[in-house]
Amino acid sequence: MMKNAFWAVFAVSLLVVIAGCGPQSDLPELGTVSGVVTMDGEPLAGVSVKFVPANGRTSSATTDGSGRYELTYTREVKGAEVGEHTVYITSQGSEGGGNPNEETGGDGPTVEFFTGTIPAKYNENTELKETVTAGSNTCDFKLESK
Repeated sequence: MMKNAFWAVFAVSLLVVIAGCGPQSDLPELGTVSGVVTMDGEPLAGVSVKFVPANGRTSSATTDGSGRYELTYTREVKGAEVGEHTVYITSQGSEGGGNPNEETGGDGPTVEFFTGTIPAKYNENTELKETVTAGSNTCDFKLESK
């Protein structure tokens, strides 16, 4: 009887150790983010949406024909880091560039700006901020051309 109890405790302990040695994620806490981008009430297709945290990795997406987007954190992982983000919405293909953290002295990533037909208040001089929470987030952007 004592021998069976020993093996039972041993087996349970081994399972606990093995479960604890599984693959560990080095990802920060993320929330999924999706929404629609419109300009003067019309969907914007093919524009870039970037969520830039104060410190951390930028999440991005490109809108589809209906102006819908879903952010990706890495190629394999959808979402954005939990916390406050500065949002940049840019058209594809125009010249430009800059660092969204220059004014704050942050060490965040550099963002390429494509300011084509989208006013600077949504990209180079963005006024857009969003807070991402754990779970599902819907962030629609209703841009105005004037």
